[in-house]
Amino acid sequence: MSELITAELVLLDADLGNSTSEVIEQLALLVANQGRATDAAALAADAKAREAKTATGVPGGIAIPHCRSAAVTEPTLAMVRLAPPVDFGAKDGEADLVFFIAAPDGADQAHLKLLSKLARALVKKPFTASLREAGSEAEIVELIRAVVSDAPAVSVPSASPASSPAAAPAAAAVAKKKIIAVTACPTGIAHTYMAADSLAQAAGEMGVDFAVETQGSSGSTPLDPAVIEAADAVIFAVDVDVRDRGRFAGKPVIQVPVKRGIDEPAKLINDAIAASEDPKAARVPAGAAASSEESAGSESFGAGLKRALLTGVSYMIPFVAGGGLLIALGFLLGGYAITDVADQYLTENTLFNLPEAGLLAYLGAVAFKIGGLSMGFLVPALAGYIAYAYADRPGIAPGFTAGAVAGFMGAGFIGGIVGGIIAGLACRWINSWTVPRWLRGLMPVVIVPLLGSIIASGLMFLFLGGPIAQLTEALNGWLSGMSGTAAAILGLILGLMMAIDLGGPVNKVAYSFAVAGLGAGSVAENPAPLMIMAAVMAAGMVPPLAMALATAVSPKLFTGAERENGKAAWLLGAAFISEGAIPFAAADPLRVIPASMVGAGVTGSLIMSFDVLSQAPHGGIFVFFAMDNTWPMFLLATVIGTLVSAALVIVLKKYVRKAPAGAVEEAKAAA
Repeated sequence: MSELITAELVLLDADLGNSTSEVIEQLALLVANQGRATDAAALAADAKAREAKTATGVPGGIAIPHCRSAAVTEPTLAMVRLAPPVDFGAKDGEADLVFFIAAPDGADQAHLKLLSKLARALVKKPFTASLREAGSEAEIVELIRAVVSDAPAVSVPSASPASSPAAAPAAAAVAKKKIIAVTACPTGIAHTYMAADSLAQAAGEMGVDFAVETQGSSGSTPLDPAVIEAADAVIFAVDVDVRDRGRFAGKPVIQVPVKRGIDEPAKLINDAIAASEDPKAARVPAGAAASSEESAGSESFGAGLKRALLTGVSYMIPFVAGGGLLIALGFLLGGYAITDVADQYLTENTLFNLPEAGLLAYLGAVAFKIGGLSMGFLVPALAGYIAYAYADRPGIAPGFTAGAVAGFMGAGFIGGIVGGIIAGLACRWINSWTVPRWLRGLMPVVIVPLLGSIIASGLMFLFLGGPIAQLTEALNGWLSGMSGTAAAILGLILGLMMAIDLGGPVNKVAYSFAVAGLGAGSVAENPAPLMIMAAVMAAGMVPPLAMALATAVSPKLFTGAERENGKAAWLLGAAFISEGAIPFAAADPLRVIPASMVGAGVTGSLIMSFDVLSQAPHGGIFVFFAMDNTWPMFLLATVIGTLVSAALVIVLKKYVRKAPAGAVEEAKAAA
């Protein structure tokens, strides 16, 4: 345990660059050089991916970048005292004390507990002051070892009233209030425990009876049911789903990102007290477990809609990817005529009674049919999980049903979105009803699904399904008749969308638009949807391929970590994994993203101009067999776009001055 940190893992008054990414890269390299990680670039990429989710800067000039990584061989803590300090996203300014926590994927509980103890010690000013005053690396190591070996575990069942005169009025005012909290972050190492201690400290100063449950990597001890029952309100300071959220049903709730538990603990306690006295305050719904991304009672309609659409798409994609590839495999084995004979083969023949066309044709029919059935879930799954994002599990059945109705009426992808939104909002509204205690158990399994299905599917049948079906038919007709300049412009737009955020919301919209049309596309009668799919897939391959090429042609323009990422980006790009370019965009968004967009736009436009087809929704060059005889032009368009983006990023890096660190961080936050 004592080897969690050594003097060789400490840097004092060091200049590691002027951006978050540069500091993380140098610390990852330090860990790897000490033999505690097998790949510095992979460790840095994992840490930066975690940083992109939530900034790790906390009040007091401290930052705690951290991650779990397969590259880490043993739990490690590296520490640097920066000169000059660097902005890690804390509200009160830059950080001069940076602690880099690197944990293996399978880190043992004992080590994780030590790391969590350190994170909680960092909210104590005397400890951080001693770190700033330390004169040697060995002194730093001794200070940290003393903290992780002696710090008590998190257990704050009740905070005693503050004794200072200034705190006395507050204590008297709220002495009877009982507030509970749950804290959790994606990795469960640092922010989880720091938020818990910050809230406990603030509650103690205010004289509030307080208890907290930390749902972290070093284990979680659930709050006593009696404590929950007696609580006046609950605070969820979380970036992930709250485990067993139903325990808190009916309690007034304040839900915020975990970092606010560190930055604004007193405000959250006051907000919880106010919610406990407000009969109209948001409450934890019975049987529901709303997404951790939702700030209860404060999420705007637009933010909720964006979250719901992305949730629906993320759950829909596995149906589409698997189904589309199986359909393409069916064509490869059985030929394009398989669409007419698949049902006959499967009902009249077996593996031991093969059709005249032989074994390959029969296996092609099997693959085609499985793929077709999987693709049949596209709209219901999309609608079901949009509703799930709004109302959790009670929304799934009404959402799936509304999606099935949309498919039945020919309303397609658009109908699925509309039906899912209606189902989710209806279920969330029904779940907000105040009902007798004896009826609460029936709400999530009977009442909410029943009424939600009636409302959503009823509206689709009676009012919305027909007009949306007409709109869908008109859109399909327009796409089918598209050619020449119009097709090239559509390809350009789709290409730009695929590269602007590399797997983010805009990218997902373009991809969803493409896969939604696959079911209606055919090589002979309606090739336009297959062209759109090819344009989206090729454009999405360009950014990682371009970054891989640029690092190979001009390696001096990139850091060592980026050069390593470039090697992996060849395969990621070839397989249509746009996220392979994210490490480059995160480090230099103002030059990488525009360059990627230009090349992807060129590729999308060329694909549509060349009439390239793809019957597979994923796979890149590895599904060439799903492109009929157009795959050589698919490769040509992809190569041209890759060359354009690679050349442009090299030129920009050579001749365009990099933006100041502050501008880079703002751009990363926006992306």
